[in-house]
Amino acid sequence: MTELDALIPTLVSVGLLVVLTVAVLRGFRAQHIGAPALAVLRGAAQLALISLILSGVITSPLFVGLALSIMFIVAAVTATRRLKWSWKNFALVGISLAAGIAVTLAIVFGTGAIPFTPRYALAMGGIIIGNAMTIATLAGRRFTESVIERWDEVEGWLALGASPRQSTRDLARGAVYSALIPSTDQTKTTGLVTLPGAFVGAIFGGISPLEAGRFQVLVLASIMAAGSVTAVLIIAILAPVRVRPAPLR
Repeated sequence: MTELDALIPTLVSVGLLVVLTVAVLRGFRAQHIGAPALAVLRGAAQLALISLILSGVITSPLFVGLALSIMFIVAAVTATRRLKWSWKNFALVGISLAAGIAVTLAIVFGTGAIPFTPRYALAMGGIIIGNAMTIATLAGRRFTESVIERWDEVEGWLALGASPRQSTRDLARGAVYSALIPSTDQTKTTGLVTLPGAFVGAIFGGISPLEAGRFQVLVLASIMAAGSVTAVLIIAILAPVRVRPAPLR
């Protein structure tokens, strides 16, 4: 089957999956029922565009660096909007993401575990940026929601003379743990419950299962490391709370 022959069945399948998603959410009367469908359509359009672009520039260090920069900016903006948009929060998210991603990639490429080539830089960078963005969002939202829900407790600690950081210490630690749960579970169940995309894609690309497994382990460890650094930095900066945060949307 050629790429063109596979296009129509792919469009039909995606269309049916989107209809199913909307129907289930509508039947349950969930909020924002159109959001998942729009996300799929937007993702499909963006993947189509990036596939066309990368097919010609994947070996160029300059264009790969530009692509990663764009990914990073979009990730920082997206995570910031999920918390509450402000330039201060954007700087907070950007610094936290940059630290986690940079340290992780430095270890992966610095040890020689993966060759430092444009192709591998794009693959590892894209995966780590995307997952770090998700963890940053989960950490920030969970912490803010916890402070709102337990504000009486936080206010009580402040009244007793605790510092703003001390009054939210347990909430901060809980938020970091909660943000890492999806990645932790994915890592623990890899090969038992799921076959990660990087692993399957590497095999389909002609790499041996052993080599694909080695690459996937590096990916999973990188996600955990980058996510941990990102979440801890975000929460460490957010933790000193003096007034009750506004509810998140």
